[in-house]
Amino acid sequence: MIKKKMIAVTALFTLLSSFTYAAQDMTAPKEYPKGELGKLVKLGEDIMNNTDTHPLTKDFVGNKLQCKSCHLKGADGKPGTAGGISSWIGTAAAFPAWSKREKTIQTLQDRSNNCFMRSMNGKRPIIDSEASVAMAAYITWLSEGKKIKMNEKGPWSEHNTKLYPKAVKHFKKIQKKATHENYLAGKEIYKNQCASCHGANGEGVAAFPPLWGKDANGNWLSYNTGAGMSKLDKAAAWVKSNMPLGQGNSMSDQDVADVVLYMNAQERASFDLKKRLLPREQMGYYNSKVLEEKHTVESNFKALGLNLEEIKNGK
Repeated sequence: MIKKKMIAVTALFTLLSSFTYAAQDMTAPKEYPKGELGKLVKLGEDIMNNTDTHPLTKDFVGNKLQCKSCHLKGADGKPGTAGGISSWIGTAAAFPAWSKREKTIQTLQDRSNNCFMRSMNGKRPIIDSEASVAMAAYITWLSEGKKIKMNEKGPWSEHNTKLYPKAVKHFKKIQKKATHENYLAGKEIYKNQCASCHGANGEGVAAFPPLWGKDANGNWLSYNTGAGMSKLDKAAAWVKSNMPLGQGNSMSDQDVADVVLYMNAQERASFDLKKRLLPREQMGYYNSKVLEEKHTVESNFKALGLNLEEIKNGK
């Protein structure tokens, strides 16, 4: 009996220790580096907060999003320090990392710069430009003290690798069964739980980001169809982990799947990789073996065996 109790206590201590380690491992640094390095880290943070208006990045952005729109602020108020999927804490320690999308080993700069083509609906910044290095410096700072472990599975931190692929696989199974009824359910969920922050028509409200559509001048507001958030399974994994803001993992899986189905059935910019790259003489080397890639709202639904017209309007 005593031996069994000792085993149980040891198991409990081990479990609690693992939780404590995880909490410590997801803690961001509290002090900036000194000197020029600190200035660069702060510049990177400024860009993450003001990507669409910052002088160094605004010309590469084609919507009204900022990096912080997806990489949410934690309790310290810094972008990318929230605990859900898309946290940047530990991210730099995973690079260089394999990317199935580009079919190459990607650097941290590759990864962040490619977001401008997709999530930011713009153009890919030049590698090693001041903005590119500053963004990488900020993300690297958030990984300070973390154990380096390059990722052969995908371009994600250890934290996100544990959460993201499994969640995407799970939601893919749910979304493949989507119907017009799920779309209507998602519309109601959006109206009741999302519109107060993101607008009745996805246009965004105050500091809360837009999710689809155009502004009064015909400019796109949100991510295009090449972004991870435009994919039904990937977006659902992110929403489940992070929304409602500050209440991640509080929605049922089906409600998450339905509201994402509704959100990503709305109008948004199509993606053509060739149109998102600067001329070779300006951009320099593009680290990818995939040089042609196109997506539309329709093709993103078709990828999961869904007919967009039937989902939105019924048979």
